[in-house]
Amino acid sequence: MARRIQARRLEGVDKNIWVEFVSLAAQYKTVNLGQGFPDFSPPSYATEAFSKAITDEHSLLNQYTRAFGHPPLVKALAQMFGPLFGQELNPLTNVLVSVGAYGALFCAFQALVDEGDEVIIIEPFFDCYEPMTLMAGGQCVYVPLRPKPADDGRPPSSNDWRLDLAELEAKITKKTKVLVLNTPNNPLGKVFDKEELEEISHICVKHDLLCISDEVYEWLVYDGKQHVRIASLPGMWDRTITVGSAGKTFSATGWKVGWAFGPDCLLKHLRVVHQNSVYHCATGAQEAVAQGFQKELERLGQPDCYFVQLRDELQKKRDWLYHCLTEVGMKPMMSQGSYFMIADISRFKSEVPPPTDDNIPYDNYFTKWMMKHKQLASIPVSAFYSTPHKKQFENYIRFCFVKEDATLKAAEKILKKWSSESTGPKAQ
Repeated sequence: MARRIQARRLEGVDKNIWVEFVSLAAQYKTVNLGQGFPDFSPPSYATEAFSKAITDEHSLLNQYTRAFGHPPLVKALAQMFGPLFGQELNPLTNVLVSVGAYGALFCAFQALVDEGDEVIIIEPFFDCYEPMTLMAGGQCVYVPLRPKPADDGRPPSSNDWRLDLAELEAKITKKTKVLVLNTPNNPLGKVFDKEELEEISHICVKHDLLCISDEVYEWLVYDGKQHVRIASLPGMWDRTITVGSAGKTFSATGWKVGWAFGPDCLLKHLRVVHQNSVYHCATGAQEAVAQGFQKELERLGQPDCYFVQLRDELQKKRDWLYHCLTEVGMKPMMSQGSYFMIADISRFKSEVPPPTDDNIPYDNYFTKWMMKHKQLASIPVSAFYSTPHKKQFENYIRFCFVKEDATLKAAEKILKKWSSESTGPKAQ
């Protein structure tokens, strides 16, 4: 009998939406509003700091630094975020720097989820939560957000997607150990408000659940809304790992610098996974991010703060894309946060009939059709759902608006041409 090569932990997690759709976007030479990355540069002070760090011949920043986080960076993170959590953070025990938020999430799932543990995942969810749970031996339990019709005549919003707390609590068993939260949410752009988070916190405390809170878009919250960190709420600091990202904070996704905050009683277990997997994150990138936070700490909340400027700029881009999508006949949901906005495409089924294979979600088919025939790339929202729920949410696609104006103008041109040529439905 042939020896088994593949480890069982990889069964069912080998497929990845990004591999397929990135390849198709390139094949059809699309205007890419699919992938969630800026096509513009980070702030100049950050890139200059990175360049200096790795080119100074007397610098040791091309060598190893502290495995769990470059000392200037963990110090800056503790100074920046301590007041936001209402905690006095110890840079050495309450902060872990890893290879992007992805690395921090992987450490959290591996450190906290054991064989047979149930992990509650709120849908739609960033797609790595599911395979990371499974690879740790856990069982995924899904609780979907559902859109509620707006009753005040305003346009549909990501805020209309709500969590049924009774449904959430009904899914909790003796095996439930972790709840995964993502706010602002990818792909919806939903920002959980304080009341919602207090209700979730109450359930976590009542049932003694740990919380992994993915907050990488924490600075990108629009229309005057506020980002609330669930770890700052009563009873939550000691049971929460909060994950953040320099890629999203400083528009430098390729630097792969991310972090996790939490109490030492939890974070010490993440450090064990980190030291025995990636061990270390690029020193020069950490130095640049440290200098970035030191600079922004001095002007936090002021008009010249990069976080404020980026937020305001992206809100304009969001509004622009919302208008363009509406013109072509889609029904976008006004995003409250993140890089993303989803749009309802159900009205296009007369123009782009559903696939004959009932197993293929309509948004998956439509997105591929749009790349091939319109040279515009997006991501099907069903990719952010568990297999049993994909067909229930197959009428939405996700667009990324964190792009140069030139990219958005190219998309606008495609959408206007499509609108003028379309024999299908138009915006009312």
